[in-house]
Order: sequence, then structure tokens, then C-alpha cells
Amino acid sequence: MAGTAGATQVTMPQLGESVTEGQVSRWLKQPGDRVEKYEALVEVITDKVNAEVPSPVAGVLGEIMVAEGETVEVGTLICSIILDPGETPAEAGPQEDGGSVAAETAPAPAPAVGPAPTAASDANGADRKDRAGRASPAVRRLAEEHGLDISAMRGSGLGGRVTKKDVEDHLAAGGGKAAAAAATAPAPTAPATRPGPAAGDELIPLNAMRKAIAEHMVRSRRTSPHAWCAVEVDMTNVVALRRAEREAFRATEGVDLSYVPFVIKAACESLRAHPGVNATFTDEGILRHAAINISIAVALDDGLILPVIHDADRLSITGLAHQLNDLAERARAGKLTLPDVERGTFCVNNPGTFGTVISAPIINQPQAAIMTMEAIVKRPVVMPGDLIGIRSMMYAAMSFDHRVLDGMEAASFLGDVKRSLEAMAPSMPLR
Repeated sequence: MAGTAGATQVTMPQLGESVTEGQVSRWLKQPGDRVEKYEALVEVITDKVNAEVPSPVAGVLGEIMVAEGETVEVGTLICSIILDPGETPAEAGPQEDGGSVAAETAPAPAPAVGPAPTAASDANGADRKDRAGRASPAVRRLAEEHGLDISAMRGSGLGGRVTKKDVEDHLAAGGGKAAAAAATAPAPTAPATRPGPAAGDELIPLNAMRKAIAEHMVRSRRTSPHAWCAVEVDMTNVVALRRAEREAFRATEGVDLSYVPFVIKAACESLRAHPGVNATFTDEGILRHAAINISIAVALDDGLILPVIHDADRLSITGLAHQLNDLAERARAGKLTLPDVERGTFCVNNPGTFGTVISAPIINQPQAAIMTMEAIVKRPVVMPGDLIGIRSMMYAAMSFDHRVLDGMEAASFLGDVKRSLEAMAPSMPLR
């Protein structure tokens, strides 16, 4: 658009306090398309949430710098918007959703995507420098780790941009430090090969959510030294209480009464007594959180998401049941907002609903621990006086960050969860 005042540069927002990167799932506008202020511009997915990023200004979408399916670090330039005449460029700085939009007044870039750099343009080094500068920080870091000169690579991305796949393809073709080392190393006697698909096999492509979950889980295992412990809980009283109240509860409250609110209630009471579990490891020290915000695992058709019950310790069993129902319904409908998944301090998962009796979950970063509630199973138990009774038993298991917690505190925390659950009497009020 000739005669415009300039352009606003839009960067990858930070969708969550511990989120460092995001994946462009789908562009809702294409170069040359009209976009209004606050109109959805692009869908971004992280391991925390899927979100639509709104346009900070009105204008025309200029150049797209990050292709669909590409993952880049927070703050990376993803597109430009050519401003309408008289439109003020968006101010740089944090937005309400925790992201940022960096603004500059500059000649408007052409909406059309240019061709990939040619060998002739490489001769003067200008295009090579441009390719190196326009690659995302994550791609540049990957190239540096393998000793690659990213400016000498030809990119398959928009405008010749070097993508993560370009670097991986280059490595697969024999580039980088690994290839140089392999050239001088003795040949392996039995090279490892990945077998090809056999007849009847089916390859399921990774969607954005599964990729994000995979990256988050690998990062968690690399970041936190995981330790694990478990206790056996006699849930007989809780089972009797739920059985007695369930139908009336559904009639008056409009939601089902599951076992999860009881376990969350016990966890909250134990977290108050053991603040070291409600914590995060930082380079400056162990940060103990004042608020008790419980992340709950909700299974979706294509993955898992962890919405948060904020200030869960202030809620009754009834309040927790309503919060659980609301978050689960909105998670499965894809209607969670960013605040719904932020600031969790401790995680509770319920794999027991699928019949598991013991689990070793992976910690949800940057939290210090995650606790599971397993299947409640009737079995014979030795009672006081050496009598044998049929009781409803459940294991509660916890993975914890050994940088933050030692075994004694973790075991003491679970012991208090056990005592709290076993002390719940059939006459216990739910509200």
C-alpha cells in the first residue's frame, strides 16, 4: 500500500509464564489480506494452550516470516502489518495476554513473498547475511550446536528463510560437526537403522499439540532429576460418602461428584503443611508459592492439557467439583483462555479412571511435583486386631524434582494426603 506511514512488526507472544517458544499452527490471513485491529491473525500452539493472536493494528498483512508448522522462540518476528494511513504503529512492550508486539515505522514491505536467494546474490554475501539474520533463534542455535554456517544454507521457508527442517536435512545429508567426527571415527560394526514400515503399518503424522507435548516432556526429563514415591490409601470412607451424596449432589448442583475433588482437597491441606512441595526451582533459589493453584490433567482426543484451579485451597468439595467440571468441559471444547492454564503450582492427575493402579508421571515444568490418584480397588486388608476386612484401596503416587525436594519431605507430604483422605467421615459436609 503506497503512501502508508510504515509497518508494525508482530512477534511470537509469550503464551504462559514458563513458555519459551510457540508453533504457528495456522495463518488466518494471507499476505495482502485486510486485517482489522484485534482481529484474529494467526493460531499459535504451545504445550500450555492453543490461542489466536490478534492484530495489534488495522492494515494489510505484509510479509509472513514464520511458516505454518514452524516453531520459534518467544519474541521472534512472525509477520508485518502495513499500516492504514493515519494508523499509529503499535507500541513495543507487553500486551495484556503476556505477549509482545515490537513496532517500527519503516517503509512498508511488499506483501508478496520473494524468491529464494540465488547463487549470484550469494557472491557478494548480502543474501547470506540476510538468511542468517532472518532464521529464528531456535534454528540458529541448532545450527551452531552442529557447527553449521547457516548463512551458507539455502532455505525452503518463506523468502528463502532457513527452517529447522532445512538444518535437519543438511545434517542428514552429512553436514556438521557430527559428520566431521564420523569421517575420522572407525566404522561401526552394526550400524543402527530404523526399520521401514511393514505391511499394514500406519504412520500417524504429529500434530501441533503432540509435538508440543513431546518437546515439553523431553525438556522436563532433561531439566528435573525425577524421583518417585507412593502411599496406599484406604478410601472406604470417601467411597461411602460419595455413594451417599452423589445423586442428591447431581440434582442440586447440576454436576457429578467424582473422587477428584476429595483428593484435591486433601492435597491442598497437605500443601499448606508442606510449602516446599508447592514450589519452583530457580537459579536464585527455591521459590515457594503463596497461592495453591492446582493443575488438573484433562485428556483430549489428540493429547492432554492442564487447566488450573486457582486458589484451590479456598474452595469446598462442592466448589472444586464445579471448577473441575467447568475446566474439563471448556478444555474439550477448545475454549480455554490463557489465564486458565497459567500459574499452576502443583499438579494432580487421575489415570485411575482408566484402571491404572500405579503410575510414574512426568513433572509439569516449572512445578516441583505431580501426584496421581490411581484406581480404587476392593481387596482384603489386615485390620486392627489382625482381622481381615474388605476395603476400598487406592495408591497415590508422586514424581518430584529432587533439586527442590528430598525423599523425606515428599514422603511426609504423601503421608499427610493419606491421613486426610482416611479421616474423611461419611458425615463430612461438602459445602
